[in-house]
Amino acid sequence: MSKKKKSKQESIELAAQSGAAHEVIECYGNASKQHYVAYTGKDNEVGKTLKRGLKKTSESKVNPEYRNQNLKQQAGYAAEDKYTARQNAEKIIKGEKTRYSRTDDIGRVNDPIYDHVLLDGEGIVIPGTGEQMKFVGSNPKTCLTRLESKEFQKYLDADATITVPSDYYDGIIREANKRIQTLKKQLAIAKDNGNTELADSLLKKIEKDQKIKDSVKNSGISNEEAIFARLHPKQSTAKDIAKISHRAGVEQAKIGTLIVGGISLIRNVVAVSKGEKDATKAAKDFIRDTGAGAVIAYATAFAGSAIKGAMQNAGKSTIRTLSKSNAPAMIVTSAIDVSKSLISYAKGDISGTDCLVEIGEKGASNISAAMFAVAGQAVIPIPVVGAMVGSIIGYALSSAFYNTLTTSLKDAQIAHNERVRIERVCSESIALIKQYRAEMNTIAQKYLSHLKMVFNDAFSQMDNAFITDDIDEFIGGANKITVTLGGSTQFSDMNEFNNFMNSEENFNL
Repeated sequence: MSKKKKSKQESIELAAQSGAAHEVIECYGNASKQHYVAYTGKDNEVGKTLKRGLKKTSESKVNPEYRNQNLKQQAGYAAEDKYTARQNAEKIIKGEKTRYSRTDDIGRVNDPIYDHVLLDGEGIVIPGTGEQMKFVGSNPKTCLTRLESKEFQKYLDADATITVPSDYYDGIIREANKRIQTLKKQLAIAKDNGNTELADSLLKKIEKDQKIKDSVKNSGISNEEAIFARLHPKQSTAKDIAKISHRAGVEQAKIGTLIVGGISLIRNVVAVSKGEKDATKAAKDFIRDTGAGAVIAYATAFAGSAIKGAMQNAGKSTIRTLSKSNAPAMIVTSAIDVSKSLISYAKGDISGTDCLVEIGEKGASNISAAMFAVAGQAVIPIPVVGAMVGSIIGYALSSAFYNTLTTSLKDAQIAHNERVRIERVCSESIALIKQYRAEMNTIAQKYLSHLKMVFNDAFSQMDNAFITDDIDEFIGGANKITVTLGGSTQFSDMNEFNNFMNSEENFNL
């Protein structure tokens, strides 16, 4: 295989990786956004300013004479912001509609009972979900003692959940069990001695400790993390975003392995059957391709989700709009793709002119692939598949157009030679589209065998539509897949599409 053809295949695989990563980056990027909001104290996407934020808390004044006390109190505020961000990030990843909010951020400033409440999908407080965060005491034992005091009785009376430091939670439960057992022994003795007044007092203490035990909740934030968030808010935020990005990378690596592994398997099986490779070399190439695909998929989702979160909470609306496209993934894959051209130039494998042409082609193709990924997911609303197919088609088509343009701008040749050249480039691009369409069909047969006939019929119809330039037929083919997989369509032909676009009806992506 020539270096140019290999580079083309790698670029298209990167486009496919980017398209397939759209769903994961969308989800985990939205989760990462929660930590950007917690740091800045602003949710620019919905135009909301929070009462505080990690950045603002870190700028709070500290009295040198009471440094430790001030920092611990301010760390409590930081813990509240971290808790909100972490809880909401998890809910987003799990696909839940409810969200946590600090009471200060919904107009209930300095609420005497609750620090946090749970909101439903409409932003309405769910009754009975109030929580009070208490990072008190120097250890689990002293923390429990504080919770037993009259000062904290109001939280128990209100049936509030009490969130405590993660490094205290287990110790509090153990200490509460220990105190309850001791009180039960004392209660038995008091009853034996007929001391009803003492027995009643001990029973109330047992009930109180039992209620504290049932009310406490692990906040998932340690005292050390809370202090670190107060002193180093940027680093603390970066750590949380990195953890989410890692989870996104691991999730996408599974999909990337499937995509590249499937394509590599097909390619190598064909090569072996043609006698171009022996089985050993094919196996090695398959393992290498699959491993490389997993690494690229991980990197795409890792960096893409972090970029997506930042773009989604950017101050400028244009950047927030871009975050809804496949731009975050394409930023990463474009960097990987373009770097290959730069490395080839540095090694002397290509000239400076060829390097610039490659970079230009990849830039144009990747932008187009990002747009087609969103369109593909809208037309074929199957997680991963729609965006992946859209990216592949977008990349292949834009590559063909770019190559045609650059070819036309090169050395002036006679019209016949120029026409032959353009026709050859277009033929290669069409062959490339057909090749990857076949490979996608193979993957569909393997993982969606029960829908084989639908895919074959739909793809054939869409292929015919490309040949005959019949947009209605293309829409019909795409709709077949959508309807069969339980989705609903908003238009069935170009006329309905035009009417739909002129109507007030929402466009559901």
